[in-house]
Amino acid sequence: MHPHEVPPGVQEVILPSGERALAYSTEPTTPPPPPAPTAPAAQPIPAWAKTTALLAPTIGGGIAVAAVGLSAAAPGLIAVSHVLWSAVAAIAAGGAAAAVVIGRVRARITAAQRPHITQHITATGFLGRAHGTINHR
Repeated sequence: MHPHEVPPGVQEVILPSGERALAYSTEPTTPPPPPAPTAPAAQPIPAWAKTTALLAPTIGGGIAVAAVGLSAAAPGLIAVSHVLWSAVAAIAAGGAAAAVVIGRVRARITAAQRPHITQHITATGFLGRAHGTINHR
């Protein structure tokens, strides 16, 4: 066997007859000393960390640009909101006025065309058959 093939705890000994043999040591073997501390190996940066690091300035810049745009557009936005509220009020008032006008016109039309209906029903006896007339005028 070559020296590097000998398992730990086994030694090569020379017997009194001159032969070489492998033998287990009865003395406890000392473990090899731990390797000297080295600098930790550099770990690769995870993909999510790279993505977050690249997106942070972009998102911050977008928020800044939006804030500047809103501050510049604030007077116009206030004016537009006043116009929209005025339009809503005009539509609501117009709808209410239209409902009142349509109701009055419909009442006049139906009053003029409403027929006068009379019914005359007669029956003879307790279980007698009823007869009636309907007059439209």
